[in-house]
This record gives sequence, structure tokens and C-alpha cells, in this order.
Amino acid sequence: MATATDISALGPQEAARQVVAAHAHETDWLDAFVEGVDRHRSARSLLRTMQVWGWSQAEAARLFGVSRQALAKWLRHGPPVHRAGALADLAAATDLLQHYLKRDRIPAVVRRPVPALGGVSLTDLLTRGDTPTLLAACRDMFAFERVPP
Repeated sequence: MATATDISALGPQEAARQVVAAHAHETDWLDAFVEGVDRHRSARSLLRTMQVWGWSQAEAARLFGVSRQALAKWLRHGPPVHRAGALADLAAATDLLQHYLKRDRIPAVVRRPVPALGGVSLTDLLTRGDTPTLLAACRDMFAFERVPP
């Protein structure tokens, strides 16, 4: 099998083909490899969300209800699998916010109470663990097709 330097010069599909070919009979190894890639991607997605929403590590840890040390571990090794759904909701909400708002305004928007949500903010919804409602609220914010002409 090629070295990491050699693989980085390949396209993604060819690199994947070579990794799979080198470990074709090691399905457990391949499963662990895919899980590792997914966890690192989740860590990068979490870091992006933290930057866009304007959270420090301490604030993000508080919002997720974990210690700063646990959050630092998530950023190094990926968040736990049971957080995948919540982080996917956050990533989708972040995509919407970035698409429709100026980046420097997003931290204020996510902290502002939303009348349609009973006066809670998007960050309040995260603290409650209600990321499906958080994502739905972001989608509703930008549902311009429902705005009367």
C-alpha cells in the first residue's frame, strides 16, 4: 500500500480504492477506519459551528452539558456517536445561517429570543437538547416562499 504522502496525491476515489484493496479481508479494520474518518469530520464540523456561532470552548461545553476537557477531547478525536444527530442538526442550521446572514451577525441572532419559539433563543434550544426544533426554526426563518407578496 502507498504511504500517506502518496495517497494524498491521489484523488479521493483512488485513495479509497487503495485503502480497501490493502485491507480487503479486514472488515473490522475498514469499519474502524471509516468510523475514524467520520469522527474527525464531525470534530471539524463542530469546530466550524463553534466559530460561526461565536462560542468559546467553555461556552460550547456548557451548551452541550459537558466539561471543557470533554469538549476538547471531542475536538481532537471527534464527538461521541450518540451526539451525531444533534451535531448534524447544528451543521445544517449553521449552513442555513451562513447562507442567509452576514457571518458577523450570526452570534447575535442565535442568542436572541425568538417570539415564535416562546421567547427562547436557538442556543437555549441547544441547551435543552432540542436540536430538531432548532433546525426547524432556522428553516422557518428563511422560508421566503411563505412570505406574502
